[in-house]
Amino acid sequence: MKWILTLCLSLLSTLPLRAEIAIQEVTSPGGISAWLVEDHNIPFVALELRFRGGTSLDVAGQRGAINLMVGLLEEGTGDLDARGFATARDELAASFNYSAYDDAISVSARFLTETQDAAMALLKGSLVAPSFTDVALNRVRAQVLAGLKSDSKDPDSIVSQRFDALAFGDHPYGSRAEGTIDSVSALTQDQIRAAHLGTLVRDRVYASAVGDITAEQLTTLLDSLLSDLPQSGRPMPSKVAYKLDGGTTVVDFDTPQSVAIFAQRGIERDHPDFFAAYLVNQILGGGSFESRLMEEVREKRGLTYGVSSYLLPKDFSHLYIGRVASANDRIAEAVAVIRAEWTRMADRGVTQDELRRAKTYLTGSYPLRFDGNGPIANIMVGMQMQGLPVAYINNRNDKINAVTLQDANRVARQLLDPAGLHFVVVGRPEGLE
Repeated sequence: MKWILTLCLSLLSTLPLRAEIAIQEVTSPGGISAWLVEDHNIPFVALELRFRGGTSLDVAGQRGAINLMVGLLEEGTGDLDARGFATARDELAASFNYSAYDDAISVSARFLTETQDAAMALLKGSLVAPSFTDVALNRVRAQVLAGLKSDSKDPDSIVSQRFDALAFGDHPYGSRAEGTIDSVSALTQDQIRAAHLGTLVRDRVYASAVGDITAEQLTTLLDSLLSDLPQSGRPMPSKVAYKLDGGTTVVDFDTPQSVAIFAQRGIERDHPDFFAAYLVNQILGGGSFESRLMEEVREKRGLTYGVSSYLLPKDFSHLYIGRVASANDRIAEAVAVIRAEWTRMADRGVTQDELRRAKTYLTGSYPLRFDGNGPIANIMVGMQMQGLPVAYINNRNDKINAVTLQDANRVARQLLDPAGLHFVVVGRPEGLE
């Protein structure tokens, strides 16, 4: 039956983009809210679940427990071990993916209409009654430990860890979600079970579905799937202010190319000026080859293969962050150019032509995100977590187009903080201290 799912996915990828997405807001008898887009053209459903809190809910001294727990969800349930679970899932032509992030645990399911009941029974077992056997725990723990050991020699991982520690201190954001070799090695089966009970809970779940399913069928499915989970879980962490001021931190590491993260304080996702800030960043370092940073750092000077920046509004903090890599003898120049461009935009703002091109790019690329049931379900559940209304999908581009040149330049002056821009550099950079 796996070929059927493959065929459905391939057909979905060829469907025309929808001019407008009709979203239904539904609530199950058990009180679970969800967003639904019905599409009965293909007998296939994409279901997305998010549990707010994520790895930030690790308790003190047990860093990495939630990440490890999520890695164990597909390792067996009931009489099924990991191999039996995988075999049962594949025989149903279903796919399940479980991921842990700072602010959420993500569960993605794809299944055929004809095998929906069996697929949801299997998924429910993994969410409500995962086995967490010693055999599975030791195997997945070994995989995590291998990753941690490998990352200890990776400049990209080292720079991320050092930046997080400096930016957020002892808040969960300040340490890596996977934990440390010591913390992961010490985790017990009871601690993994406690992490499960404290995070996969009904009062923090967000759900969306797209495909061959009605509102009544979806609400029945959600109650059946989630009703046996605990109602509430661990307390949320407190908000944390971004702690770094301007400057440079160098982490010595023997590598021919230095990697750097640069950041300053950001802007909240629900701030009235967020769309203006989004456009300002698109012009400055949004990742396209037309951005100022790409033009000045890569195209004109050949200092890097790529440089980008982005707004990062997290649940408990917000920052404006970017990344660049360059040879040890050229990273200092790259840092200087980025600082100069940050200052130039703060002082002089953007041009009308730059704003027009950024709007064209962002509004033109937005429909390309909705290229199948799975991406649409993923976007919808993300919207719910951000507190966005149903109408956002259809009026988001209007908000982009409503930003004036005056708005963009006012926000550029207010947001960009050249004096507060901090670089964390890993390598042996010449000319940086």
